[in-house]
Amino acid sequence: MSDNSFTNVGFSGNNRYSSYYGPGGRLIFVDSALEAVNKGSTTIGIKTPNFAIISSQIKPTRPLVEPSEKIFSIDDHVGATGSGYIGDILQLIDEIRLHAQKHSVSFETPIEIGSLARHISSYLHTFTIYSVRPQAASILIAGKDQTGIQLYQIDPSGTYFKGSAFAIGQSSEIALEVIQQEYKENMSVEQAIQLSNNAIEKALAEKPLIATGLISLVDGKFKKLEAPIMS
Repeated sequence: MSDNSFTNVGFSGNNRYSSYYGPGGRLIFVDSALEAVNKGSTTIGIKTPNFAIISSQIKPTRPLVEPSEKIFSIDDHVGATGSGYIGDILQLIDEIRLHAQKHSVSFETPIEIGSLARHISSYLHTFTIYSVRPQAASILIAGKDQTGIQLYQIDPSGTYFKGSAFAIGQSSEIALEVIQQEYKENMSVEQAIQLSNNAIEKALAEKPLIATGLISLVDGKFKKLEAPIMS
């Protein structure tokens, strides 16, 4: 379904919900947003008890145009990335940062990663209630709080998941299959980065440029790795 379908939504007669729902009761808007995510950069999150990494393909751009930033620092203890429309990703990153800053100012403590995920989940869910276009982006959040290393995925519908590995974007099913086959809870940071790179490479059937961020128990600080990594 193309994005032009958004312009056809409205209320008509007594069937005010006909433009929201498709066959099987699926939300048309959300399905369209998920289609956009599935065409976005292949993006990976991997977590162990000691660290989490988030990695994303850097798509080629036109000559003389710098690629969009893919790995974002939210606060000292948390970072994020995403796949989908870059404008929507950037808006969601701003919302996550603002919520984290408000919590820090109000309570003088770093926000819990789960609380941050629930907030952006609620924020995204509000777009599914009204006749507006949902944010066409899925977000991965990685961080450390008092409960340890955390990794979350939040989809355009507002659904969120907590886990040890996620893959979103183009050919994410292939990437996730690679991770599921080779993931080990006791792997090193270097092994996790290599696994992430291999998963993205196999999903795309090419050697892409990849940006990566890391959060570990050692210092509890999220950091973007110095330079994009060629797999």
